[in-house]
Amino acid sequence: MIRKAVGAIVKYNDKFLLIHKVKIMDAGDAPIEIEGEWDFPKGGIKLDDLDLKKAILRELKEETGSNQYLIIKEFKEKITFTFPPAIRDKSGYQSQETTMFLVEYVGDINDLNPQDEEIDEIYFISKEEVMKKLHHQEMKDFFLKISSFLD
Repeated sequence: MIRKAVGAIVKYNDKFLLIHKVKIMDAGDAPIEIEGEWDFPKGGIKLDDLDLKKAILRELKEETGSNQYLIIKEFKEKITFTFPPAIRDKSGYQSQETTMFLVEYVGDINDLNPQDEEIDEIYFISKEEVMKKLHHQEMKDFFLKISSFLD
């Protein structure tokens, strides 16, 4: 089974939002502990999400505590990857397909605060630092590919 997800590259001036995930949610919404990793905000689409834009705004609110976001662009290319065996076994999902958005944060960065147990840190960092911090190669490749939209 393929897990459908949404994700956001969130820009604030010349900085980009990364979150530090310490857990992921499995198919039954039970947390699975993982080694901490830096990533863009993203998460699974829920049955009651009316559309992808509402889904990413919900995820951003859940992960950062803010709803001060403006969607700039939905990228047509999806990010796909296969889950490692341990996560596949626990979640029931073989892979994930993520629809990515470019989003601008229009609030006060001091108002950002993780709202769920998956996230323990939130930072805005430079474009160069993003490439050093991102954990997953698929996200690095995507960020490089769309970097012309980010200036």
